[in-house]
Amino acid sequence: MNWTLVGAVLLSTAGLLVLGVLALRLWLDVRALAREVHGAVGALQRAGEGG
Repeated sequence: MNWTLVGAVLLSTAGLLVLGVLALRLWLDVRALAREVHGAVGALQRAGEGG
């Protein structure tokens, strides 16, 4: 078996795994940011009603 081909396949697989991990981390960060924005909007609404 050609070791260059095996190396290329392994590097490609590792690259896809890294991209998957980064995509998961991005999704979790966006979800946390959306939760924070939702809380801030609620606080602004409560402040607007109380004023």
